[in-house]
Amino acid sequence: MSEFKTDLKTYEFNHTMIRVKDPKISIEFYQDILGMKLLSNLVNEAGKFTLYFLAYVNEQESASLDAKSEADRRAYAFSRPGVLELTHNWGTENDPEFSYANGNSNPGRGFGHTAIIVDDINEACRRFESFGDKVKWVKRPADGSMKNIAFIADPDGYWVEVLNKGLA
Repeated sequence: MSEFKTDLKTYEFNHTMIRVKDPKISIEFYQDILGMKLLSNLVNEAGKFTLYFLAYVNEQESASLDAKSEADRRAYAFSRPGVLELTHNWGTENDPEFSYANGNSNPGRGFGHTAIIVDDINEACRRFESFGDKVKWVKRPADGSMKNIAFIADPDGYWVEVLNKGLA
């Protein structure tokens, strides 16, 4: 018996955060290309940053969220698994030399990638190809020995692994 009055079985992974240079471009990538929905945002005037919370939702959840207040949308973002938080520190979008370490090159190697699961990796990749230069390829399914995965990079160079659901 534990001395703590908390139940580990109720714990869930809620979100991960990455910093982005230009939120407009990043949100467009995650919504239009990857199909996520912007759940909520939080502006911090004192800290001069904005947080954007995105996730995959079904049509019913999407319609329900559209009718909710910002406070309810934020509560929803913090009560579900699988949320991506984009943090924008104001002014970075105006500096052409500015970039974040994406974790996959030096300096700053460490963070590897996020991952999404899709119903058909080849069709998903064909769809990504239709966006032309808006999608930067790291690895296509035909590249290398692992034919069942792909990697694309978001506008800040963060890698997104693309997998078939169940890794089929």
